[in-house]
Amino acid sequence: MDSKKKYGAIALCLFIGFLATKSTDLQKTMFDRVVMGGPMVALLVSMIICNIMPALDKDFKEGTTYSSKQFLNWGIILTGGTLSFASILGTGVKALPLILFNICLSFAIALLVGGRIGVTKNTSVLVGGGTCICGGTAIATLSRIIKATDAEIAFGMAAIFLFDTISAFSYPYIAPILGFTENQFAFVAGTAINDTSSVAGAQATYQAMIGNPDFNGALNVKLVRTTMLIFVAVVWTILMAREEKKSSKTGSNSSIFAVVKKTFPMFILWFVVMAGLNTYGVFSPKGISLLTTVSKFLFASALAGVGFKIKFKDVFSKGLKPIALGGITWACVAASSYLFAFAFANYIG
Repeated sequence: MDSKKKYGAIALCLFIGFLATKSTDLQKTMFDRVVMGGPMVALLVSMIICNIMPALDKDFKEGTTYSSKQFLNWGIILTGGTLSFASILGTGVKALPLILFNICLSFAIALLVGGRIGVTKNTSVLVGGGTCICGGTAIATLSRIIKATDAEIAFGMAAIFLFDTISAFSYPYIAPILGFTENQFAFVAGTAINDTSSVAGAQATYQAMIGNPDFNGALNVKLVRTTMLIFVAVVWTILMAREEKKSSKTGSNSSIFAVVKKTFPMFILWFVVMAGLNTYGVFSPKGISLLTTVSKFLFASALAGVGFKIKFKDVFSKGLKPIALGGITWACVAASSYLFAFAFANYIG
């Protein structure tokens, strides 16, 4: 094995991840918002390089595989430190019924429609999770639990990115047209825009439009929604364990608990531990900011590794159905959030 090529590939993924993460600062300077998150930038850059370069050899691929898996695990663990169980008791608690309903709706639509149009179950799960929780972070977390392939991860990311961008740009302008209050906008933006950076961008636009720089309702709702990733991850771990038990991979006499214990990804355990530490105030605001920055860098580096395995011809020949699935799932969740904002306007305030 040529170690130089392997470690060179890892270094390249880290370099791309670094540049992609820094690109968000440039985007803020140029557009006053983040147009494309660092992980997606890294994915696209590495895909471009992959399609320009000649065939990648085994050792280089081993380095990119290491990056896509290990950096992903560490990014998920550090993300836990930015979440808090206590956030559920904060200002976003009123949005919990809508958040929980949208989670069930998103997975149901993604799995049902995905199965009908020929999208793999793993891709459908990633689209459902990315749409109802937090975009790329949810896809990254669930992909390790359900053992999704690099292609399925890429298709899942592509499926939600386009519609997330549409939401981030349009929702701040739709809200005033519909006569929404600030809280109604917070409910819709916080529950129907996928990525946290996109919610922040939409909120910043809305702040400027209403002349209230202290408005943070959308992000408060989004924080509660992101916290649900912990419970969704545990549920899917249990479901995967049950599937393994049925397939007799762990023995017909094994209990579900035994299967979960054997198959439970350790990075999810540490993810929960980090969230617990943050709940008890172990991390300072500066510490949380650092964890957020580093986790985004690791996610970007991981997706750089994923991008080196994706050919454009495969995305366009096989990825149109996942993108269509992403649009359908996105539309259903958006409709749910808007209808809730209208029907329960008095409750929302």
